[in-house]
Amino acid sequence: MKKVINVIIVEDDPMVLEVNKTFLKQLPAFHYQGSANSGETALEKLHAEQADLVLLDIYLPDVSGVNLLMKIRQQDIPIDVIAITAARDAETVQQLFRLGIIDYLVKPFRFERFENALNNYKKMWSKLHRSESISQEDIDTWNYQNKDIHTDMLPKGLSDITLKQIILALIEHEKEAITAEQLAQYLGLARVTVRRYLDYLEKQKRINVDMKYGSIGRPTHYYSI
Repeated sequence: MKKVINVIIVEDDPMVLEVNKTFLKQLPAFHYQGSANSGETALEKLHAEQADLVLLDIYLPDVSGVNLLMKIRQQDIPIDVIAITAARDAETVQQLFRLGIIDYLVKPFRFERFENALNNYKKMWSKLHRSESISQEDIDTWNYQNKDIHTDMLPKGLSDITLKQIILALIEHEKEAITAEQLAQYLGLARVTVRRYLDYLEKQKRINVDMKYGSIGRPTHYYSI
């Protein structure tokens, strides 16, 4: 059985590329196979080489990472993708998850977050390469492993994609609690929409909620993952 996961990094910033290469080389299950600094070069490399995983930047000089991923899917290139980008607008996040990315890392991030994303991918990859049959339990385990993200059986009116966006944003702010208004501004969503999802997550006991009282008025709610 194949034991090493071959990775191509698509990144046009040389300094960021070196950081990602350094991170990757600390994980023995992964092999750095090469890089591309544009969408055109990336497609050529993906057609020429048999890689397993792409670490994909969204801001490329010739084409957006979203459009590049569309071409990868249209051309049926058998590759998994983790987005690593400074893009954090709701539309981009939605598009990338709809195109089947494994995870979404917002720059800048710590090595621990990088390691978590790749190790979760390794679990899925290893099982798929050693088993002919996959159980529901296996699939549920992979279904957004980070911080125990599971979005099945949502109440009517709630979107799986939007819920994942909100959980990802909370993960990115895991060192400090955030208000619904701050989260709405961060994601570019309406505050009332964000509150509905936060209320759902609170009822499911998947987030923490702290109340802080000011000198006047109602207390402010702060949310954390």
